[in-house]
This record gives sequence, C-alpha cells and structure tokens, in this order.
Amino acid sequence: MFQEYLTELTPSNFLCPRNGPPPVELAGDGRFILRRKNFVPAYICAFESGILQQRAAEAIEALRSCRVCPRNCNIDRFNNKIGVCKSGRLARVASAFPHFGEEDCLRGWNGSGTIFFGWCNLRCMFCQNFETSQFGEGAEVNASELAGIMLDLQEIGCHNINFVTPEHVVSQILEALIIAIDRGLRLPIVYNTSAYDSLESIRWMR
Repeated sequence: MFQEYLTELTPSNFLCPRNGPPPVELAGDGRFILRRKNFVPAYICAFESGILQQRAAEAIEALRSCRVCPRNCNIDRFNNKIGVCKSGRLARVASAFPHFGEEDCLRGWNGSGTIFFGWCNLRCMFCQNFETSQFGEGAEVNASELAGIMLDLQEIGCHNINFVTPEHVVSQILEALIIAIDRGLRLPIVYNTSAYDSLESIRWMR
C-alpha cells in the first residue's frame, strides 16, 4: 500500500531544484549545514553499542502491561488488548509521504519524510487530524514493514524521518528502527509528538 504510493514519488517527480544558497533562516551562516555523508545520527551509536536493541526489547516487553503513555492503562497490548489509544501489538500507519508543509528546517528542498500514525492517546475533540487519530485510518504494519517505509522515504530523497503522533507506538518504532538501521537508514529522526509521553518512553528514546 504505502510502497506503491512511494514508488510514484521518484526524485524527478517531486524534488525541487536547488538554486542559489539556502534560505537565511536555514543556513545560519553555515552553522546548520552538514552534508549527509558527514552526518552520523546518535541512534547509530546507540545501535552499535547495543543500547538501542536493549531499549527496544524493554519497550516491547512493556506492552504486556502498557504504561507507554501517562494513561497507564496497564492492559496487555502485546496480545492485542485495547486501551485508550486503541492500538494493540502493531502500529497503524495512516500515510507516509514527503511533507512540504513543515517548517523550512524540516522540509528542506525535498520534503520531510512524514509517517502519520493512526489512533492517538489524547482523544482531543478539536483534533485537526481526527480521521487519523480517532477513526483509525490506515493499516497495521509489522516492524519490517515500518522499517521499509522509513527506507523508502530515505530512498526518494527526504531529509529526515518524521514520526507524527508517535506517543502510543514508541515500542513499535524502536523495534522497526533496529531493522531499518541494519538495512541502511541514516537520516535524522523527528519525533513529532503531541507531548503526552511517559517518562519511561522518553528514556527509551534518549
């Protein structure tokens, strides 16, 4: 589903040509410009040291009595029991695409590699994305499929991987991240949160 959509977004179809120097707010007199080949994400160091794998294992195990967010539902999401966020063992992805509506420093010239997750732990009545957060648009994906989406976004030239409304699927993201790194993921990660995170999930991601 998502792979078919992303296949259509080849560089010749959507990449904006870079003419002249970057915008002033993006360049920062050269302080914020780093070539991709010289950038080493912190998660690579965590992966190489084994810390990331340890944290991912803890996060997945925590689904058995879920406290991933401050709701502290303590239900067994590992075996697909459903709490406030309506999510079980797998993450639900509503959409994945190069997003040009983000801030300049995120979208750059080629777009931010946005992955919108279905469902949410906040349940706000005024949510602008209620079809996704409250109606659960999208499809469930396993860790390998989620990793594949990240890599597809990297392949078509996105500047980063941007997880939108990820609070309730931190465990699944970490699980998929290990697979994606092993397959070559090297982009910066944007944790685009609604900020209803537990201290435990923040510790897994630090």
